[in-house]
Amino acid sequence: MPVFFLLGTRFLAATGILSLIFLKRFSRLRGDYLSRGAIMGVLLFFAYTSQTFGLAGTTPSKNAFLTAAYCVLVPFFYWGISKTRPDRYHIGAAFLLLTGIGFVSLTGDFTISPGDWLTLLCAVFYALHIVSVSIFAKGRDIILLTILQFVTVGVLSWLCSFLFETAPASLPAENLWSLAYLSVMATAAALLFQNVGQKYSSPVAASVLLSLESVFGVLCSLLFYGDVLTLRLAIGFLLIFVAVLCSETKFSFLRKRGANACRNESPGS
Repeated sequence: MPVFFLLGTRFLAATGILSLIFLKRFSRLRGDYLSRGAIMGVLLFFAYTSQTFGLAGTTPSKNAFLTAAYCVLVPFFYWGISKTRPDRYHIGAAFLLLTGIGFVSLTGDFTISPGDWLTLLCAVFYALHIVSVSIFAKGRDIILLTILQFVTVGVLSWLCSFLFETAPASLPAENLWSLAYLSVMATAAALLFQNVGQKYSSPVAASVLLSLESVFGVLCSLLFYGDVLTLRLAIGFLLIFVAVLCSETKFSFLRKRGANACRNESPGS
């Protein structure tokens, strides 16, 4: 299926599903909901467009881990709004991230494939989207914002599809099942849960939980896609994952474990 056709179908289908379930919430709709939902939708449109086109030029496992770069980018983007300066852990995570991306993406002649570049671009838009949700969801109905976000992505995708693509004349049955899963589970359910969760957590905490997508992405790619995990890719994946842990947890779990061990070994314990 063409990319924009796929995106337009899944997001408008998800819009219809959520609208039917939460129809009564539309009575709360106010003018600023439209602008907030539109901005969130535009950022999500560019994120999904670059990720989906990028996936066509790389493997699912590389796509998943390169997308996870948004976790390291969130604190820097949030800095521009909240004036909260990134600390040494964020800077160290950025260095680890760049090194990991090099292991994952650089070829023998030190070039990066177009698919990997597009995936890295999608990480930028995902980071901006996470920050925008954390800002716009305050004091607003996040379900309404999610529906408006979906409408924006769907309309932009269909517009691009009409301009740049030829819609398929028919779809095989297996494609319909895949499209149904994308619409219901991966869009209506997963992205709604993501937005609701982000409303009640900080953007940094949300991004570290979302980074687990990269782990499941590699696992599913190995199990179902037949992807091959080489030593070089494994090193790159490990560096990117450590970068995410460094940026989002600052290794606090290690410090707590060390403090507990010292407390247990003290003479008075």
